[in-house]
Amino acid sequence: MGNFSMDDPVRARYGTSEHVSFYKDAVEASKQFREDYKTRLRVVKSKDMPYEMSPDGLIKHVMHEKLNTAECCVDAYMQFIDADKKSGKHRHLSEEICVVLEGRGYDLHWDVTFECMDKFYWDWEKEPKRYEWKAGDFVYIPPYVIHQHFAAPGSEVRLLCITSRIVKAMGFDWFDQLETADGYDPSAG
Repeated sequence: MGNFSMDDPVRARYGTSEHVSFYKDAVEASKQFREDYKTRLRVVKSKDMPYEMSPDGLIKHVMHEKLNTAECCVDAYMQFIDADKKSGKHRHLSEEICVVLEGRGYDLHWDVTFECMDKFYWDWEKEPKRYEWKAGDFVYIPPYVIHQHFAAPGSEVRLLCITSRIVKAMGFDWFDQLETADGYDPSAG
């Protein structure tokens, strides 16, 4: 770019003499992303979907940012809940949908009220709402609602849960585990 001084009207207007390459770097990063994207998985075989004994219970990751899939916006996992047991209790800023693949049970949802003043103010209902469900049903969980899944007596449950990663990428990676699932042992690895 050559020498310049603050007498340069363009640089003076923006008040900087520092040279950066953010734009150029973004163009290069985009080019590299597109090359890498060509190698990402378009099909994930069931045998390649890892299981995790998580604080929320036993889950099988179907789609996750760490699985190197072509899908860049959504995470999905199957959740397994033994009969008469419960998942962990948690909340996250991304809304969630769950499709009940097998079994029957119910959800408890503690709805949230929200105000944005000088700072965020959150308050959750003291008493949860109860939503009954069975195989074939769809459950919607609004953003930041505290929620927990329960399997009915005698009914093992399998849910397909889907959330968006977009909210996290926007700087709202708010995810709180409030209670662990029945049988969760953090030392079990």
